[in-house]
Amino acid sequence: MRVACVGEAMVELSLDRSGGTAQVGFAGDTLNTAIYLKRSAPDLEVAYVTRLGRDPFSDRMLAFMASEELATGAVSFSDARHPGLYAITTDAAGERSFTYWRDRSAARELFQTCNSVTFEALEEFDVIYLSAITLAILPEHVRSEFCKWLGIWRGGGARVVFDSNYRPALWADRAEAQAAIGRLWELTDIALPSVDDELAVFGDNSVDEVVARLRSSGIRQGALKCGPDGPASLGAPVAQAYPAARRVVDTTAAGDSFNGAYLGALLTGASQEAALRAGHDLACRVVGVKGAILPCRNAVRSE
Repeated sequence: MRVACVGEAMVELSLDRSGGTAQVGFAGDTLNTAIYLKRSAPDLEVAYVTRLGRDPFSDRMLAFMASEELATGAVSFSDARHPGLYAITTDAAGERSFTYWRDRSAARELFQTCNSVTFEALEEFDVIYLSAITLAILPEHVRSEFCKWLGIWRGGGARVVFDSNYRPALWADRAEAQAAIGRLWELTDIALPSVDDELAVFGDNSVDEVVARLRSSGIRQGALKCGPDGPASLGAPVAQAYPAARRVVDTTAAGDSFNGAYLGALLTGASQEAALRAGHDLACRVVGVKGAILPCRNAVRSE
């Protein structure tokens, strides 16, 4: 099985609480998920699909992806642009705030050539994973063409996985985000939203309302992430307890890591119950350390 994770990889500055020093890394919501998916299911072929520049940071980012055993053959390059940059600060409770520099990001040119829009790089994959951030960085006409292409592509039995990761600053307004995300839900086979994002975009009043709306859009498989309360099943009903994280240091990539472990389990034959537990357990470990990516690959499989 071939899985393509599509989106924007960025240079990450992680500031300590004093603001005095910063660590440089590479991250992004779909990149984080790609890494955790590959770590959770090593036998899957997991590719990262993005656009980078011709600069030293792009070179280091590509090497980082390769070090995580991600396929990079579908990465394209811009001669005029470079990766975006963001800084993370965390408060005493582990909650994050972000500062972005991404207007000249090469990923905003994803799927675009001099004269056309093409999705040829995605045609040979069995599963495509993307997020609302992937949609938000694309020009409106490219976003529209992408949705049309996905509708045709999945008709052959391929699957779309979507996380409605909502960043208001990336959208012209809430109505634009609601229209684009709502369209993707109609094209989604495996849904991995967070309840806070769905409430913010669609104005639902409860988890039950979110679940009902997603099912009315045709969703029959996936998970609604509800933070420390654990996920709600969007497939077969599941009744199981989800223990809280032992400690919370940094919530960066909690949802991304859940997605990776959940998909890794589901795509390799695990039950919905086992996939939900795998996602929750990994997210609990990730929030216990600083940064988006656990330093040890084996950490996805051990307490």
